[in-house]
Amino acid sequence: MRLILSLLLVLFVWGCSSQTPEEAAATVPEATADGDADAVSVGPVPDVLPGVVARVNGYEVSDSELEQAIESVAARAGSPVPADQRDRVYRDILEQIIGYRLLVQEGEARDLGISDADVQARVDQIRAQFPTPDDFERMLESRELTLDELRADARRDAIVQRLLETEMASRVTVDDEAVNAFYRDNPDQFEQGESVRASHILVTAPADDEATRAAAREKAADLLARIRAGADFATLAREHSNDPGSAANGGDLGFFQQGQMVGPFNDAAFSLEPGVVSELVETEYGFHIIKVAEKQPGRTISLDEVRPQLEQFLQERERQAQTDAFIDELRTRGAVEVLI
Repeated sequence: MRLILSLLLVLFVWGCSSQTPEEAAATVPEATADGDADAVSVGPVPDVLPGVVARVNGYEVSDSELEQAIESVAARAGSPVPADQRDRVYRDILEQIIGYRLLVQEGEARDLGISDADVQARVDQIRAQFPTPDDFERMLESRELTLDELRADARRDAIVQRLLETEMASRVTVDDEAVNAFYRDNPDQFEQGESVRASHILVTAPADDEATRAAAREKAADLLARIRAGADFATLAREHSNDPGSAANGGDLGFFQQGQMVGPFNDAAFSLEPGVVSELVETEYGFHIIKVAEKQPGRTISLDEVRPQLEQFLQERERQAQTDAFIDELRTRGAVEVLI
């Protein structure tokens, strides 16, 4: 049985998929080989895994299932699991697989009425992520998945999602008092520093190439002279700036706060008054010409402004906590063996 797509989808839906291996290693759930969730086995993970690394109410978690999940997480992180984190990362991912399998089993036992149409809708969503049918087929081939196996994965995902939706509906509650209390007890999180809205023209130059850097400085100086002579800043930015993220918008960077930009750029932007154009500002990226459009003083964000986002944050946090608690309940009632 292949778990990659199922596992990653569930972790994404319920707030865990953004972890890198390093972050995952910092949040290893506690578990032991005899299924006791209150103590953790922290011995080394064998270099060569046994064929079965865990049993969940009779379901055998294979070494290949664990390795595939590890590979997928590492691929999303963009780097292999660090050698000094291997034991903890492997154990954490295994715990997430165990939790997933407990949820699947509980959902199957409740017969939640997942239809073939529900499953096909999920397969269609996955298929739609690929530009062409051939790309979709290549994905299946690269993951060594058949379409039937993908459908089986999609059915399990649907079961778990519906189970959690049903179970969490009565467990997750965030009232106005909880929102008010969080806002009151965490004032630092709602302080917004001084911010400016600025535009820039960037002429890039590698820091270690003196000749290229001198030429870039000369070009930037010429552009600055043209601005001083009355040329339109936004037009020159569109035509000459090497910053692809802002050039099309006339160099507009939008608002940013103290410390968000590289040091010399930050210092120059916050020292300018609105409407003023800077001298050349040199950074590791090259030479900038900066024009500040607007300044906003630091302030405290009001509760009314932040309430929708704060409610969502607290709901997600509570949902994750209650999901973890639910999995612990299932584990306590079941028979879980960790064999590494």
